[in-house]
Amino acid sequence: MHHAHNKEVLTTGEVAAVCRVAARTVSKWIDSGRLDGYRIPGSRDRRVTRVALEEFVRKHALPLPTSQSTTAQRILLVDADLTAAGAFEQALHEKSNREIRVAKSAFEAGVVCERLTPHWMIVDVSIGMAEVRGLLSWMRSEGSTCKVAVMGHAFTSQDEATLRQAGARTILRKPFTLRVVVDMIDNRYSAAG
Repeated sequence: MHHAHNKEVLTTGEVAAVCRVAARTVSKWIDSGRLDGYRIPGSRDRRVTRVALEEFVRKHALPLPTSQSTTAQRILLVDADLTAAGAFEQALHEKSNREIRVAKSAFEAGVVCERLTPHWMIVDVSIGMAEVRGLLSWMRSEGSTCKVAVMGHAFTSQDEATLRQAGARTILRKPFTLRVVVDMIDNRYSAAG
């Protein structure tokens, strides 16, 4: 439904395709007042304005599909240093089809995980070792299938063991090349899906 984004008024079927739900669900949203729409006089058909749909998607943090949404790797970078995270994000994004988000704390990462459902999370210990362990613990309790890499300058063997036991799949020691991260994501992503 690529043309749905250019139309001012959408059918329930077009809205359903954008939101990845059944048209009947869209009708229920309209009838219950959750989605601002209207019924065509003398008909059972309903319509939704593009503006109302955009507001609904924003309010409920629904991901808008892109033409490559099913193949994009979703990656969450968690780093207290937003400048470093931004540079890392830019470099990763240039390499291939990836949807990348940045969070600056474990709490923010949890909120983003709820919406994004990342395939990979790359966490810098700059957020604090206790925060990293808490995030890993929360992810395990939520049954997350997200693969986690933890990066930092110095890890003791005890740190590594603790992080791996908590659920970290990979430990990245700084400095490392972007190629290492890209290979890690591509290899593990395709192998573990």
